[in-house]
Amino acid sequence: MTLPHDLPRQADSAHGTVAEAMDAPGPQVWDDMTVEVALSVMASARTGHLVVCDEDGRCTSLVTLAQLTAFRDGYAYTDQVRLREVAGSGGPFASPVTQMAEAQHTMRHRRLTAVPVIDEHGCAVGVLTRSH
Repeated sequence: MTLPHDLPRQADSAHGTVAEAMDAPGPQVWDDMTVEVALSVMASARTGHLVVCDEDGRCTSLVTLAQLTAFRDGYAYTDQVRLREVAGSGGPFASPVTQMAEAQHTMRHRRLTAVPVIDEHGCAVGVLTRSH
């Protein structure tokens, strides 16, 4: 999904909920996957992000191609670095019932291109994205 200028694709304003504008979560990977393997998964799936999950299948974060590429090109990189070391945890996340205005504000403020949408159990049910 591409949201032109941060607007939801199904509405002309910030009214409505995230559920009305989110896409399927796309590829979900474990947090113990290496950065190299994650980049390969992204290339194969032709996506710019991956939902990162813990061993219980709960979403811990979302990583982007830009984030992983910048990390790989940095001085701290080795081919043994795991996603959990890059991605961190704790969000931000959105709920399907989050108001679009709130989600858009968070994405603009934190300069995010994608936010995982999680259910009450912490499982990814979608991803909210915006244009660059």
